[in-house]
Amino acid sequence: MTEPDRPYDDFIAGLPKAELHVHHVGSASPRIVAGLAEQYPGVVPSDPDALADYFAFRDFGHFIEVYLAVVDLIRTPEDIRMLTYEVAREMAHGQSLRYAELTCTPYTSVIRGIPIEAYSEAIEDARVAAERDFGLRLQWIYDIPGESGIPAADATLEYALKHPTDGLVGFGLGGPEVGVPRPQFRRHFDAARAAGLRSVPHAGETTGPQTIWDAIQVLGAERIGHGTSAAQDPELLAHLAEAGIPLEVCPSSNVATRAVERIEEHPITVFRDAGVTVTVNSDDPPMFSTTLNAEYAIAADLLGLDEAGIADLAKMAARSAFTDDAFRDALCAEIDAYVLTGR
Repeated sequence: MTEPDRPYDDFIAGLPKAELHVHHVGSASPRIVAGLAEQYPGVVPSDPDALADYFAFRDFGHFIEVYLAVVDLIRTPEDIRMLTYEVAREMAHGQSLRYAELTCTPYTSVIRGIPIEAYSEAIEDARVAAERDFGLRLQWIYDIPGESGIPAADATLEYALKHPTDGLVGFGLGGPEVGVPRPQFRRHFDAARAAGLRSVPHAGETTGPQTIWDAIQVLGAERIGHGTSAAQDPELLAHLAEAGIPLEVCPSSNVATRAVERIEEHPITVFRDAGVTVTVNSDDPPMFSTTLNAEYAIAADLLGLDEAGIADLAKMAARSAFTDDAFRDALCAEIDAYVLTGR
């Protein structure tokens, strides 16, 4: 994919980074998806060029439809291991990612016939190999696919508690927000948090601020996936800033799914001006024709940042990561060293 030429492209490309809101299957590049589509012919095109048209979304509902069609291409534990390892390769090469929390939805694989034990083994094997081969630390957030309701929530909680992996750090909630009230999942998040998992639900992407309040007050959210509609509620913005609850902002995704009409209208500046911690992320990058590098460039444009400001964004992500203090401190030090040495 071709990214627009911006003043800080080279700086951003080499900047050590962490990504906190990026989906496991949604990170599969056209190369990976095309290979799977050729192996399993059907709805999804195997021609990488045709995938660009296939990934043109009418609205959020259409995005979910296409996303699940790609999920249907992942049919064996070997497919999961390959996808995870190849996604890690592409994150590390050309984007300088040192750390990523991949949002995984094991339920959608298990109901398609892959046992949770095999799923867990596949992603863990790929995680260990990615750190060894690419210097990229991966960790997992298991999310409930909201469109599948309470049965999916029950199953996802069981996977997290009875089949935990070394890389599992968080518990989330994705999929459609409309018609999927957050409070119905209170007991699932209570149990996950009691087991030491961090709460990180999507909220306020396609619904209003009340969904974000519910995520915080009912689900105990420590970060918010998207949170776009927080800009409509000054009291909520003040609470996010005071409580230090970061927003996982995904600019291109919000435009692609029509959560925001135009990139120029994205509320990231409202968040920054309100003192809210902002992290920049790519969400489902190939599906939205973007990369983390491109999202940093967009954020720099919207926020009017120089190189030091872009580096501060990277440090915000590092400090908001669900990892140990030593790793966070080391990544922030690496970012500072990068700025000082001028690459």
